[in-house]
Amino acid sequence: MPIVPGRGIRRSILDLAPLELDCMNALWRLGQATVRDIHASLVPTRPRAYTTIMTILDRLTQKGVVERQKSGRAWLYKAHLSADQARTHAVERLVEGFFQGSNEALALHLSSLSNSAQSNVLRDRE
Repeated sequence: MPIVPGRGIRRSILDLAPLELDCMNALWRLGQATVRDIHASLVPTRPRAYTTIMTILDRLTQKGVVERQKSGRAWLYKAHLSADQARTHAVERLVEGFFQGSNEALALHLSSLSNSAQSNVLRDRE
């Protein structure tokens, strides 16, 4: 991944901006796709200009998150990591950063959130 002046290298899928992650989710669903394909996929939930999606995919290419190859007049994009690989990497970073490397601490936290949500539902019924 190239270093952009004034910025560090994005080392994690957690470091992607929301629209970048939306583009990645669309690309994972499609396998490989053109800007037009990804743009069409995002229109129902996140309408953006075609050129915005083109810029995002160009940035993802510069960051090394996706690769592209020429297909006729268009670029065909493909993710470097599968969605599962990206999720695994993101969870590892989350555990390392917020739970001092403890999977058990993450599980306990998630369990407490679930219990809290259940308590809220019961309280709302009263």
